[in-house]
Amino acid sequence: MSEQEFYEGYSIPRNKELMRVYKDLEMVEQLGSGIPRILEHYGKECFHFSENFLRMTFPALETVTPQVTPQVTPQVTPQVESLISVMNKELSRIEIQEKLNLRDKRNFKENYLKPALKKQLIEMTIPDKPSSRNQKYRLTEKGESLKLKPGSS
Repeated sequence: MSEQEFYEGYSIPRNKELMRVYKDLEMVEQLGSGIPRILEHYGKECFHFSENFLRMTFPALETVTPQVTPQVTPQVTPQVESLISVMNKELSRIEIQEKLNLRDKRNFKENYLKPALKKQLIEMTIPDKPSSRNQKYRLTEKGESLKLKPGSS
C-alpha cells in the first residue's frame, strides 16, 4: 500500500474473517474510516514510514474547557445509545440487560455498561462498592441531555 493510499483510508485487512466477525459484532463502524478520522485531529507528521514499518506517535490533544464540554456531543456506539434509551429510572445490571433483551453478561459489561460509565453518561448509585448486589445505575446529566437530543434513541 502506498503512503497516499494509506492516508486516503484504503483498507486491506490481513485477516478478513476476523474483520467480518468484528463487523458482525458491530465492533468496527466501517472499513477504511480510521485513518481519515485520525487525520481530522492529528496531522500527517504523526505517521513515520520506513521500509518495513509504520510508527504512529500521537501527542495529547489540548483539554476542553468546562464551558465547552456541555455543548460537545460525545461519540457513542449504537450499544451505548440503546442502553441510554432504556434508562428511565435507577436500574440494576440485570434489569437493564432484560430491557435490552441481552443474555451475555460479559458482552453487556464490555460493550454497553463500561463504555457508558467511561463516557459519564450513566453512574453507579453505590460508586464505593461497584460489585455490590444492590448496585444500580442511573443517567447522568450528560446522559439525560444525550437522550433528549433529536435523532437520539
